[in-house]
Amino acid sequence: MVMNLPNLLTYGRIALIPLLVAVFFFPGDVADWMALAIYTVACVTDFLDGYLARVMKQQSPLGTMLDPIADKLLIATAIVMLMASQRIDGISEIAGVVILCREFLVSGLREFLAGAKVSMPVSQLAKWKTAVQMFALGFLLAGEAGDKVLSINYELGIAGLWIAAILTLYTGYDYLRAGVRHAIDPAGDRDRNG
Repeated sequence: MVMNLPNLLTYGRIALIPLLVAVFFFPGDVADWMALAIYTVACVTDFLDGYLARVMKQQSPLGTMLDPIADKLLIATAIVMLMASQRIDGISEIAGVVILCREFLVSGLREFLAGAKVSMPVSQLAKWKTAVQMFALGFLLAGEAGDKVLSINYELGIAGLWIAAILTLYTGYDYLRAGVRHAIDPAGDRDRNG
């Protein structure tokens, strides 16, 4: 199962991240479009790897572990690059930091709960949050090249970033509450989970 198609897509998403960074910092519209194209391919693999794993019945512990890591690496890299280039700046940096902090929080909670053999499934709202932040970051990665095609490109990206940050706070609180509840009363949590 190490080399099945869903896992290969996840590996590909991780491999695209350094390429995205390299292209992003070149000047000009062509570089912006290339960065957006690489990012879009990476986002599509995020949908495809999970979908194909379910359809082809090729879910594996390795894929279950790597998929969320690949997602977080992609999102965190995009946010850091956009902040470094000041496409996310001023008060909007708060939205970016909220998203980054939530990613670390959820990763830590998942690790803690996995050690306690408690599953923490992804909620439907968390999936919507991921979709919104992926679209928002895509608009921002398009940069000035995107502004030439769609005059409100930047505004859409920033608005989406704030919506994602709000959803991030809400879903992050749900995960934190579940983690704290289990940390305080692990036996009770096991009873509730069967």
